[in-house]
Amino acid sequence: MKNIIVASTSTVHGSGYLAYILDELTSFYKDTEEILFIPYARPGGITHEEYTNAAAKAFEAIGKKARGIHEFENPVKAIADAEGIFTGGGNTFLLVSQLYKHEVMQPLRDAIFDGTPYLGTSAGSNICGLTMQTTNDMPIIYPPSFKTLGVIPFNINPHYLDPIEGSTHMGETRETRIKEFHKFNTLPVVGIREGSWLRVKGDQIVLEGPHSARIFEQGKTPYELPTDSEVQFV
Repeated sequence: MKNIIVASTSTVHGSGYLAYILDELTSFYKDTEEILFIPYARPGGITHEEYTNAAAKAFEAIGKKARGIHEFENPVKAIADAEGIFTGGGNTFLLVSQLYKHEVMQPLRDAIFDGTPYLGTSAGSNICGLTMQTTNDMPIIYPPSFKTLGVIPFNINPHYLDPIEGSTHMGETRETRIKEFHKFNTLPVVGIREGSWLRVKGDQIVLEGPHSARIFEQGKTPYELPTDSEVQFV
């Protein structure tokens, strides 16, 4: 049974890395001693080692160890043997290209469907959807495919931002960009605000955290999904 947390972010304003969600992670990883960390998204271009150290420090607070997938000679086996997995945020284009390069996209999908607890934040959440096409990231590298894990039946837009009333910014809002996506694609999109997450248990997907989510479906007016509600599409 799938056991997933799809979180908008790893860090909310004014708190440390993963601090806002550590209570949830304590129960989520209760049967896990060591977490396999996938640092491929490399926010700001930091090294895999630096990124892994940041994740490991956060997990120490709940008595867990974290080890980067880059430390293993065989990344496919590392995923198959993992007790729990965490993919951090950064650049989704880079993350997806590296998952394909190391031939771990399908093994990661298989592990999730087999019930390995999986946490994704930001880019690590983007890849839970059917494609990465609703990422907010700059295309710094060209992945071989936009197809991602498909462990949830829609796409994610993490760090979802509402239009700022009175703003003079002339660029596209998140809502405008997702409407552009729906001119060419039929997949629903869930916009997750900072500090909230989707909790996936089997086929049930529930929004948790302090904020509602913004739901986009092709040809329909966007609407709000209250927290503690199940995500369902007809």
